[in-house]
Amino acid sequence: MSEKRYLLTPGPTPVPPEVLAAISQPVVHHRGPDFKPVYERTLARLREVFLTERDVLLFAAAGTGAMESAVANLCSAGERVLVVSAGHFGERWRAIAAAYGAEVETLEYAWGEIPAAEDVAARLQELGGAKAVFLTHSETSTGVVCDLQALAGAVNDHGAISVVDAVSSLGAVPLETDAWGVDVVVSGSQKALMTPPGLAMVSVSERAWAGRGESPRFYFDWERTRKGQSTLDAPFTPPVSLVAGLDVALGILLDQGLEAVFDRHIRLGRACREGAKAMGLELFSPDDDRSAVVTAIRAPDGIDATELVRGLRDRFGITIANGQSTLKGKIFRIGHIGYFDVFDITTALAAVELVLADLGAEIERGAAVTRALEAFEERARV
Repeated sequence: MSEKRYLLTPGPTPVPPEVLAAISQPVVHHRGPDFKPVYERTLARLREVFLTERDVLLFAAAGTGAMESAVANLCSAGERVLVVSAGHFGERWRAIAAAYGAEVETLEYAWGEIPAAEDVAARLQELGGAKAVFLTHSETSTGVVCDLQALAGAVNDHGAISVVDAVSSLGAVPLETDAWGVDVVVSGSQKALMTPPGLAMVSVSERAWAGRGESPRFYFDWERTRKGQSTLDAPFTPPVSLVAGLDVALGILLDQGLEAVFDRHIRLGRACREGAKAMGLELFSPDDDRSAVVTAIRAPDGIDATELVRGLRDRFGITIANGQSTLKGKIFRIGHIGYFDVFDITTALAAVELVLADLGAEIERGAAVTRALEAFEERARV
């Protein structure tokens, strides 16, 4: 196996050296004067990245923990909710809501389809409304990024609370929490926020605060966390080293400027898609600049994507993602969120060419890297 490692999954993602350096500093006490300024600055920076004036609650958890917090705080047993599902993480919303005893209705799409606002509106009309609608902004199982502004508008028009999984989209593609009227946005540290796994965050609108339900909760209770954060005294021990790293990562994003960060992701996505097409591969994810988080590509006929993923890892130290569920072995996914540049993409594409050729695929050799670089520069001039 190659000694050098390349991580190109939809998450976790590579971490900048400045963030690793911050994490490696001596551990400080979470209720002492060394940590509180870092905690305060991190919470303020999260509001800037979420583009919200509301509090952003920070938990020691995976992104799924923030998802569960939304269900636990909003839903009561037997209360109707609508889950919009077009992939693996839409199905996760359904599983969490069902675990809390909600009456779960669904609007289901085939994996790879893009949810539409008019469908959400029609489904809510058919149901006679719902307490909350659970949405997935970036469905990393398929590479689809939905039109969240339109979906949230449809939810708001029908009086429901919009709840969005932005675990992989926050900091990668535009998401204007307040301006778009999104009530609840959940995310995690290990994707575009360029920090190791272990932190989850959730922004909550006043309407969502007012609409809290009666499900039992303790650790994920929003009010308990908000009260602690208001005095910079976290209700439970936060992972102080990860918070220090997140503080630095958020500073990097804000120093670059969110618009510049979004544009870089667009260019990386286009480079990846154009490179894949240049070697004769078929995209599974939409060939659309909005899908700038992960590129999903169909494995060539007769090739098991599992073998490709294994070959990339064993020969070159490159980790990409297989398909999930029924797509396992049929597609492979190259992530490009967070700490990436175009040469990470070209490295992955060149290795994909080599491994596919060894597996017997009929592909055009040598074209992917050139086309990817051209596409990246073309986007830069737009």
